[in-house]
Parts: sequence; structure tokens; C-alpha cells
Amino acid sequence: MAFELPSLPYDTSAFGEILSAETFDFHWGKHHRAYVNKTNELAPKAGLEDRKLSEVIRAARQSDNKGLFNNSAQLWNHSFYWQCLSPERQQPTGTLKQKIEDAFGSTEALIDALKTESVNHFASGWGWLVLDGDRLKITSLHDGDSPVAYDGMKPLLTIDVWEHAYYIDYRNERPKYVEALLNRAINWDFVAQNLDGRGVERADQEPVGAVVA
Repeated sequence: MAFELPSLPYDTSAFGEILSAETFDFHWGKHHRAYVNKTNELAPKAGLEDRKLSEVIRAARQSDNKGLFNNSAQLWNHSFYWQCLSPERQQPTGTLKQKIEDAFGSTEALIDALKTESVNHFASGWGWLVLDGDRLKITSLHDGDSPVAYDGMKPLLTIDVWEHAYYIDYRNERPKYVEALLNRAINWDFVAQNLDGRGVERADQEPVGAVVA
């Protein structure tokens, strides 16, 4: 039993100048695939080959199996991240919009706060919008760490700030990359679905039949 590299919900050329097909070819096609393969190599050694991905992550964290934790959490984070993006510009609506306004005052204020957190995060990691109890909260996590590893932190939206996420298109200009995504490429419908857990569940995986080559 093994995990698979999930398909992208759009064509790799769909984002034009925001994110190039070359970035997807390397980021999804090579980096993400490597996390899948390494997780499939390490999970059986820990006796976790038949567990859901989120269960593998939590078990690896509890046993301090850093290699398995880093790779399985990165597999999950990337599977979630791709769904956070949309080639069609969207805006928050409904319950999500109301929660954003309750917590931040406006969508623009949320975007500014998440941009600041993501841009100023030192070295590799992820900027996150999470549901903490009943209220929205912005945070960031280092390296391969993931909200799914913790109780009480429901992931709603993430921005990948590892250099491999943006270096092909933006070189070292992380602020331009983060701003472009937040202003033009967020799948707010997916973020709204995460309020009731539907999107989060899609990022999780049950192990399936064959290792991705």
C-alpha cells in the first residue's frame, strides 16, 4: 500500500505570469513527487503503511521520526496548497467573508496580515490561515511542519514560502510572489469549504495500491 502524487486541479500553464508551467513541473512534478516517494519508503519501516496520511504525520511526530514526519507532512501540505490556488480570481463570500470581517475587519486586512506573516517568515516554511476554535488566526510554521499534526488548528489556506515555490518565476523576491498569489490566485471557494472540513479531507489520503514511480 502506498500514497500517490495527486493530480493538479488545473493545467500547469493556467496561471500565466503568476506561476509558470516550469514552476509546476519542478515544484509539483519533482519536489512534491519526491515527498510522496520518500513517505512511501519510510512509512512501512515505521509500521504505518496502512494508515491515512494525517495519521502517519501524527504518529511520526509523536515518535520523533523526523524523516517520516518531514516528508509525510510536506506531502500533505503540498496536496493542500495546490487546492488553495485558482487561475480565476475569486473573492470570499458568505460565512467565510463574515468570519474574515469579524477577525480582521476586511478581506484586504486579512490579505495584508497573511502577506506580512508569509514574507517575514524566516527561511523555509508555510504561511497559514487557520481556524482556532471559532475564530480565524494567521500563523506560520517552519520547514515541513503542518497544522494537521496538532489538535485545535484547522487549516484553511496556506502559502508555500520555500524558495522552490517561487525562485524560477520571482528569484529571491518572495514579497512579489506572495502578493501575486494573495491578490490574484486564491481559491476562496476551497477556503470556505475548509470551514466544514471538506477541503481538508480532500488533502488527506488513504494509502492505495502502487507506489508512484
